[in-house]
Amino acid sequence: MKVLFVVSECVPFIKSGGLADVAGALPKELRSLGTDVRVILPKYGGIPQEFRSRMKRKKEFFVSVGWRNQYCGIEEYSENGVTYYFVDNEYYFNRERLYGYFDDGERFSYFTRAVLESIAVLDFYPDVIHCHDWHTGMVPFLLRSEYQERPGYSFIRSVFTIHNLQFQGIYPKQVMTELLAIPEKYFHHEYLEFYGNINFMKGALISSDFVTTVSPTYKEEILTPYYGEKLHNILGQRYNQLLGILNGIDDEVYNPDDGEFPFFSGNLQGKKQAKQHLQKSLGLEENEGIPLVSIISRLTNQKGLELIRGVFHEMIQENVQFVLLGTGDWEFEQFFREMEWTYPEKVRVQIGFNEELAKQIYSASDLFLMPSKFEPCGLGQLIAMRYGALPLVRETGGLNDTVESYNEETKSGNGFSFKNFNAHDMLYTYRRALSYFHEDPETWNHIVRNAMNKDYSWAQSAFKYNQLYADLVSRSESHVF
Repeated sequence: MKVLFVVSECVPFIKSGGLADVAGALPKELRSLGTDVRVILPKYGGIPQEFRSRMKRKKEFFVSVGWRNQYCGIEEYSENGVTYYFVDNEYYFNRERLYGYFDDGERFSYFTRAVLESIAVLDFYPDVIHCHDWHTGMVPFLLRSEYQERPGYSFIRSVFTIHNLQFQGIYPKQVMTELLAIPEKYFHHEYLEFYGNINFMKGALISSDFVTTVSPTYKEEILTPYYGEKLHNILGQRYNQLLGILNGIDDEVYNPDDGEFPFFSGNLQGKKQAKQHLQKSLGLEENEGIPLVSIISRLTNQKGLELIRGVFHEMIQENVQFVLLGTGDWEFEQFFREMEWTYPEKVRVQIGFNEELAKQIYSASDLFLMPSKFEPCGLGQLIAMRYGALPLVRETGGLNDTVESYNEETKSGNGFSFKNFNAHDMLYTYRRALSYFHEDPETWNHIVRNAMNKDYSWAQSAFKYNQLYADLVSRSESHVF
């Protein structure tokens, strides 16, 4: 089969969140199953020169954006058997950030057209277009409403994956009529209209042949008003074409046996060395008997940081060290900076993100905090368990699907969890986890081995996606909206 991944970011080229990790790892795994996967994304100015210098110019053409014709170059890069196409337009993509501009609606309207036009220009007609998150949401809509009339497009099937329903791409009607040149009849509540605006993600939900989410629990959660972000009714109508497939991680990229202090579940000596090294480099007391508690996260309300803020003073009174790496909302950045000033012997805060430092923290950590308000899948807890850092999570979304709270009777479990979004429930679970570390190290190490021995790779998930693609290709007709 031939599959075209349409994404707004992708590791190792450019990253702002977990979507980039998925876009980098899943195609490689699908390629190992024999599927011809190619990936298309914008050529951002932030892509490092080491990759840009190896790109080859394939095609040049023009893309209609309303009444204007905008230049589009397609550049190609190949690695690990996967071909990557980069949409080159400096006006739209040579900017400091990936998103957050006043004209994002225009930028990704252009990207939508560029992707669909490139199929014919490159003479690569995929069996399936697999689109990810709102930035690509209008691709399946235009495929069905317009492009299916063109030669070679009518047999293309579409899959749309929701990575985070909270971000939907909501813009004024003019984006639909003036930039995307979509007929007026589609500005209707059954189609693109959404509370007086248009909604890119809604466009994908009503037009894709199949919709997936990144965990089974999140699939069920988004059918409810609380998690559904005003799209739960539409998702309910597509229930028979909705599937939750759990994300994985690239176990070659995240490999504790391939670091400065190698270790594996059968020998944790390297983890102790990694902890001592991090303590020393951060100016903390070098003591393996003090549990190192960490957070590596975007600093937003979604991640449950208000719970941590509510009981942080109680948490830090325990015999612990606390390390945070992340960036996000000013209120959380400022709070954790203040905690570092208040508890200089125990707390270290790094505002920003550094992939190498993140791996050092995962390797050194004993307990990893991720008490999210909602979490479509989450990669942090998977990476943490791979490195023997036991996750403490709330039972929501992918956290519920991947973290099993330790059970004293059965000796099963790979972390600790709590159900209600409540700071004191979290604090109780936190103290329970620390009690094992301090009082029962044998059980603690048993849980660590449970966590490290679980398979977090993409193998099972890639197999499910491949099955889904094959099923769609075998169908005689595409979805009609």
